[in-house]
Amino acid sequence: MLMLRLQRIGKTKSPSYRFIVSEKHKDTQAGSLEILGQYDPTKNPKIINLKEDRIKHWLAVGAQPSNTVNNLLVNAGIITGSKKKSVSISKKRRIKLNEKAGQAKEAKAKEVKEVGQEQEVKPVEEPKAEEKKEE
Repeated sequence: MLMLRLQRIGKTKSPSYRFIVSEKHKDTQAGSLEILGQYDPTKNPKIINLKEDRIKHWLAVGAQPSNTVNNLLVNAGIITGSKKKSVSISKKRRIKLNEKAGQAKEAKAKEVKEVGQEQEVKPVEEPKAEEKKEE
């Protein structure tokens, strides 16, 4: 099965990618059938150079885009449809995130409760406003 995928190129800690067509079970560095474009996410704004006609050709032949490539092609307007989920969170990480969210909610509730108590203790300073009206 053919896949449209990203091949990482560039220096250490400065990634840039190529859009390539290769076999699904081959490594992206093992060689590709064709280079379809470039993607540089480190620049602002992100740089995407694509060969639209060749991408459409490979999709028509039956090549499938990876989830990330699919999302980039939808953003570029080359294909239509919805984006796919490209990042997965492990169960262990999801549990930690839920615990942090619960702790944050508890802390926020505690702050709101403390602020409510402080407001009850402070007297309202309305007599000053009345004094100004009398003068």
